[in-house]
Amino acid sequence: MTRTPPAGTTVPPPTAFSLLPWLLMGMGAVANLVQGRTPNPWVGITGLLIFNSLYIYVVWRAFVKELRQSLPTRLALAVMGLVTCGLALGYGGSWLTFFPLLGLAVGAVLRGPGLAPAGLGLTAVAATVAAFRSGWDAIGIAYGTFLSTMVTAAILSLAETVGELRAAREELARRAVEKERLRFSRDLHDLLGHTLSVIVVKAEAARRLAPSAPEAALGQINDIESVGRQALTEIREAVTGYRRGSLDTELTRARSALTAADVEPVVHRSGQPLPPPTEALLGWVVREAVTNVVRHGGGATRCEIAVHGGPERARLTVTDDGPGTSPPGGGRTGNGLTGLTERLTAAGGSLTARPGAHGGFTVTAELPTPTDVLGARTAHTGVRDPCAAPTDAPDSRTAPTDAPAPCTAPTVSGLPSGCATPTLGP
Repeated sequence: MTRTPPAGTTVPPPTAFSLLPWLLMGMGAVANLVQGRTPNPWVGITGLLIFNSLYIYVVWRAFVKELRQSLPTRLALAVMGLVTCGLALGYGGSWLTFFPLLGLAVGAVLRGPGLAPAGLGLTAVAATVAAFRSGWDAIGIAYGTFLSTMVTAAILSLAETVGELRAAREELARRAVEKERLRFSRDLHDLLGHTLSVIVVKAEAARRLAPSAPEAALGQINDIESVGRQALTEIREAVTGYRRGSLDTELTRARSALTAADVEPVVHRSGQPLPPPTEALLGWVVREAVTNVVRHGGGATRCEIAVHGGPERARLTVTDDGPGTSPPGGGRTGNGLTGLTERLTAAGGSLTARPGAHGGFTVTAELPTPTDVLGARTAHTGVRDPCAAPTDAPDSRTAPTDAPAPCTAPTVSGLPSGCATPTLGP
C-alpha cells in the first residue's frame, strides 16, 4: 500500500543516488563472468569496470546544471556509448542490458531540445546491435532503451522545474515581506515624524503661555492629548495596512501645526475634485512638507499650500519663506520626502523639493487625475460633490467667521459633516 505524504510536506528532489541502484541491471553480465561463460573474461571485466565508473561519473554530474552541460560530461557519455556497443557486439545476451543503462545516463544529461534526436539515435543503435546478436529480442532492448531515456529525462526535468518554481515562490514571499516592511517603515516615519513635531511645538507653546495665559496653555495641552490619541489610531491603521489619508484632514492639521509654530498658514484649493487615491498621496505630501517647515523652517513666518485639480494632473505646492537651505544632515529632503518620491513615481507622478528662486523652500508634487473616475462620479449623481472645493475658494485667512464649517471626514451615517442632509420630500 502506497503511503501519501501529509499535506504541506515537501518531497525531496531526486539525486544521483536515485539512479545508482539501476546498475543492478548488469548483474546478468556479472553472473556470466563468475560462471565462466564469457570468453576473454578480462576484457569483459575491464569493460564492466569502465562502464560502471563512467556511469557513476556521468550521473553524479548530471544533477549540477553547469557540470551537466560541460564538455567532460559529454565526452564521458560518448565513451560510455562506445564501451556499450563494444561489449554488446562482443558478447550479446545479458550484455545487451547495458543499452537501457546508457539510456538512463543519456536522459539524465541531455534534457532539452537535443534529447529527442539523441534518444531516437540511441534506440536505433541499440535495436541494430541487438538484432545482430539476438534476433527478435532486439524489440525489448530497443523499447527499454527508448523508455529509460525519455522517462528519466521527463522525471528529472519535472523535478528541476518544481524546484525552480519553489525557489521562485520563496523569492516572491521574501520580496513581499520586504515590501511590507518598507511600507510600514515609511508610514511609521511619516506618522510619527509629523505627530512628534506637532507635540513638541504645542508643548513649547504651552510652556510659553503658562505664566501669562493659563487658559490658552490648557488649550494647547488639550491639543497635545488629541494629537496623541489620533496618532495611536493612525499607527493601528498603519499596522493593519488599511490607512487612507484625507487631504482635507491633513490641511486642517497643517493649519493647526503651523499656527502653533507661529507660522502663518495660507491654503488655496482650486480646480475639480480629486479621486480618493490622489487625495491620499497628496495628503501624505502635505503632512511631510509641513512637518519639515515646523522642524527645519529656520525662522519661516509664512507657509502657502496650493492644491489645483486639473483635467489631467493634480498639482500641490508647499512654499515657505524660510532661509531656503537644508540644515546639516539634509533634514529638508530626508527619508520622508525620499519615500514619498518613490510612492508618487510608482503612481505616475513626481515630487521635487528645492530652495525657492526668491528664498524659502518649495515642495511640488504632481499626480495624474483619471478623468474617467471624476466623470463617473459627477455623471452618476448629476450634481457637484458637496465637499468639493470651489474653483474660486477664498484665502483661509479672509474667510468670514460665520461661514459654515468646511466638509471634513465622513460621519457614521456616511454623510460628510458640515454638509446639508438631503430630504426626500418637497
